Amino acid sequence: METFDYVIVGAGAAGSVLANRLSEDPSVTVCVLEAGPPDRNPLIHIPAGFVKTLFDPGITWQFRTEPTEQTAGRAIATTQGRTLGGSSSINGMIYNRGQPDDFNGWAQRGNRGWGWDDVLPYFRRSETRVGQGDETRGRDGGIPITDMDWHHPVSDAFIRGVEGLGIPRNPDYNNGHQAGVGYFQRAIRHGRRVSAARAFLVPARSRPNLSVRTDARASAVLFEGLRAVGVRTLSAPNAAPREVRARREVILCAGTVNTARLLQVSGVGPGWLLAGLGVEVVRNLPVGENFRDHYAVRNVVRARDGVVTLNELSRGARLVGEVARWATGRPGILAVAPSHVHVFWKSHPSLDAPDLQCVFTPGSYRQGRNYVLDDYPGMTAGAWYHRPESTGHVRAVSRDVFIDPLIQPNYLAHETDRRITLAGMRLVRRMLGTPELAPFVEREVLPGPDVQSDDEMLDFARRNGATTYHLIGTCRMGPATDPSAVVDDRLRVHGMAGLRVVDASIMPSMPSANTYASTLMIAEKGADMIRAG
Repeated sequence: METFDYVIVGAGAAGSVLANRLSEDPSVTVCVLEAGPPDRNPLIHIPAGFVKTLFDPGITWQFRTEPTEQTAGRAIATTQGRTLGGSSSINGMIYNRGQPDDFNGWAQRGNRGWGWDDVLPYFRRSETRVGQGDETRGRDGGIPITDMDWHHPVSDAFIRGVEGLGIPRNPDYNNGHQAGVGYFQRAIRHGRRVSAARAFLVPARSRPNLSVRTDARASAVLFEGLRAVGVRTLSAPNAAPREVRARREVILCAGTVNTARLLQVSGVGPGWLLAGLGVEVVRNLPVGENFRDHYAVRNVVRARDGVVTLNELSRGARLVGEVARWATGRPGILAVAPSHVHVFWKSHPSLDAPDLQCVFTPGSYRQGRNYVLDDYPGMTAGAWYHRPESTGHVRAVSRDVFIDPLIQPNYLAHETDRRITLAGMRLVRRMLGTPELAPFVEREVLPGPDVQSDDEMLDFARRNGATTYHLIGTCRMGPATDPSAVVDDRLRVHGMAGLRVVDASIMPSMPSANTYASTLMIAEKGADMIRAG
């Protein structure tokens, strides 16, 4: 048994930031526990390598959701990262803050200090914006945020076509004004992925007061009464447990699924659930509820013969050429994010702000085969509702942390989600049918010309929609008077001492964005709160 001032569970986006910020103080000691291995897999650091790492059980949690009628009885893979950097080592590298009113809404729910003006300094602190940006952008933070440096003629035509529909060009959707179309900003620099581990953990590991333990799966938070005093870990299912003690705080950064599951098997969660698991109740709280995720539906178009898309560039002699381009530092397909073009727009003209996120890529994947490219030239566009109303839950099914929990997002359960999903699908069709893109298009493959009515399109959405891996909410932030809240606005678990949660699980509602940027912000703000005591 060893003792540190702070014990951080999880070396993903939030854990990497906290490890760096807390260990800046040489008078404190910090231990980071990561369930997975070091991030030595070379495919982690090549942006295009995500098509392989996403399915590698050695560095991921291969979670699956529970099937429902709204997903046509399908269980959907919702993979999360399990290595240094967590999901930032396997994600799509997109940087997207969301809209100011997302965070103003958090503050209006009783979370003091979480409005847009409050969180903007922490967004700025976590990034180094390389390229265009005003005073809202950071210039000396940890994660380099760059513009897409490889443009495809099909993508350029798609953007022109969207502009022709009356949607304006927006070169910086992260400055508080999101609406418009343009190329995504991403966490890639010099052709390599920059994960949170590369940006924050690596620079800090030379400090003698920081210890990073890999292959250390947290199996329980240890309590003395209502105070967290340490963490028990296992390196394998039948390995001898080890304990790490915390003088000041245990900080959970294990992600929306694993943080909820760890609290539950440790005795913090709904009393009825813990009783079924045979776990003594330490604190009865709604841990695991309020779970949300973005549900995306994508359209596929076959390009005309002779159009060279990602599908062709990823094979044979062309791929050899792309590898050579990457090796010599030139822009190419190995150094781009999987989504190239963004469109943030409205499902109805009466809205004041976008409620849809759309993406476009000059490539396509085989139906039912994740990230296996089609054998014909293709392009893909998809959409999802920014602020899903459907809520679900994450629940441990065993005290054994080597057994996956039950994950139920309840996709499309709420009528609003179904209605806006349909609006997004129709908008995507309009964007793929513009005169500007027509010279490149042969025909729609998915959903296909026979799918036209609302019922037909919704049936397609149920059978083909998928997660965007934006899991939030299982340890919802809110005042003690909120029966759905798990942590307060200083990220302390209600009614507990020495225990905080600092990851996407604390988000009280879904930001209008991919969740990575907001998770970095939460960790930066959380570090200041922890240092303040």
